Formats: sequence, structure tokens, C-alpha cells
Amino acid sequence: MMSRTAYLGPEGTFTEEALTLLEPEAERLPCATVTAALNAVRAGEADAAVVPLENSLEGGITTTLDEFAWGEPLLITAELLLPVRFSLLARPDTEIVHVKRVYTHPAAITQCRGFLNRELADAVVVSAPSTAAAAQEVSLPGSPYDAAIAARIAGEHYGLVELRGDIGDRSDTVTRFVRVSRPGPLPEPTGSDRTTLVVFLADDHPGALLEMLTEFSVRGVNLSRIESRPTGQGIGRYFFHFDFEGHVADARVGEAVAGLHRICGEVRFLGSYPRADGVAPQIKRGTGDPEFAGAKEWLARIRAGQV
Repeated sequence: MMSRTAYLGPEGTFTEEALTLLEPEAERLPCATVTAALNAVRAGEADAAVVPLENSLEGGITTTLDEFAWGEPLLITAELLLPVRFSLLARPDTEIVHVKRVYTHPAAITQCRGFLNRELADAVVVSAPSTAAAAQEVSLPGSPYDAAIAARIAGEHYGLVELRGDIGDRSDTVTRFVRVSRPGPLPEPTGSDRTTLVVFLADDHPGALLEMLTEFSVRGVNLSRIESRPTGQGIGRYFFHFDFEGHVADARVGEAVAGLHRICGEVRFLGSYPRADGVAPQIKRGTGDPEFAGAKEWLARIRAGQV
């Protein structure tokens, strides 16, 4: 049976492009927001969802991070790194000198600020729910907006022409998308995996962050992302998102996760899944599975008095 996958819509978003690459045969369910896409999975209306998690220029996508921390649990099962290229799109016969109001997603505003300052310094830029929603709005007769910043594919969907292409401030910008599903069996270890957690402190005290980081360091687990988010319980109260190399089935990773569980108020496991870049971790001496197994056997012997 064909799987149904929710995504941040409407048609023509970068998220839809990521979904197409991750699951080309899936039935697509466009949703108005990241929250709506994830809730479709939680409610059983979709088998999975594809949502943006972080951008190489802006960092974490806060809506996604907070949904993973506070919403009903979901598991990440795959990731994709997608180069992001923005275009200035308008209705046919529009010239750039006529563009006075631009509609786009806040992330696109940030990533195209240099272009906007150079080419459209006098234009009013208004935030949209998504870049594709912006393109869709601009395509409508009587739209108050003259142009949208979106993916070129959005222009193809909604009959817009490209006034300028590749207008991002950096040509190497990449967004990381993840596929999530309801809790179930994890993807098998591949030797090139990533694990994601959300961690809440048991209490705020000097060295609390260092204690968490030590659980990774002493086991040779390399962090690839750490990000703090406010708990909403007052200024200075934060929880943490961690991405790190390895699969929870790896001894060093499993022990690090268990160590965090011992010292933290709550640890939310978000999944172990293949890395999109295929990079294998460098295993520090003494932290491979054979070394952990050997140490466990040695401890069992001395506990049995076999010294």
C-alpha cells in the first residue's frame, strides 16, 4: 500500500522537493504549517511527515525543535540535505522596477537580505507562512503583492516568471530535512548514523551543561549540533537539543544516552537514523563495541572472584 506523507505546503515548497527525493512514490499531503504536518502523523492521517529541522545559515527551525520537545513523541527515521536556491517570482509582464511589495517566508527574507537591500531597497517585504504560499498568493488576480521569493519550482506550479534567479546571499546554503513517523522499530545501524535527543535539566546548577557534555566526551561520542531553547518557565531556563554521531545500538552511544537519563530531568529520544552525508564516525581508541564488550566481560569475571 502506498504510504501517505505530510509536508509543509502548499505545492512548490522546498519541503515538497525534499519529500520527492526521500519518498518519490509517497502520496503527498500538503499542510499549512510544520505543526499541522506533524499532527497529521500523530493523528494517523499520514504515515510520516517531512519537515525542515535546520539551515546552514540560520541554525535550527524553532517550530520543529519545539514540536519535538513538547508534542506527542515522534521518531526521526531519515534525513536529507537540500541545497536551497531562491528566485524572485512575479506574474508575467512584471518588471523588477515595478516590484514594490514582496511576499515570502521569514527564512527567505534573512537569506536574501543582501539582494533585497541592493535591488529592492524601497520595497515592502511581508512574511508568509511558506515560500510556496507566497508564490500562490502572488499568482492570484488582485493580489496586493508584486513578487514572491520562493523556489523556482513554485513559479512553475503557479504560473509565475523568474525575474531573478539564485538571489540568496550565499550559494552554499543547505537545509536539513527529516522524515518522522510514529514510534516503532528503529532503522538498522549502517555505520554512518546520527542520533537526536531533547534533554531537560533536573535542576539548574553550576556545571550542569558540562555534566551532560561529559557523558558524550568520556565515551568518544562526537556532537554535531547542540542548541538551547527556552522552557517558557522564566528567563534563563532552557532545554537542549543534541545531534551526535552513531546509533543508539552502538555501545558508546547507548551508554551515553543512559548516562544522560541518570543525571537529567527528562531525556526524549528522537531517533537513530542514517546520516544523509554518509560520513562514518572516527571511533576513538577504547570506545568501539568490542572494547565495551570486553570491559563488560572483564567486570563480570572480577565480580565472580575470577581475578
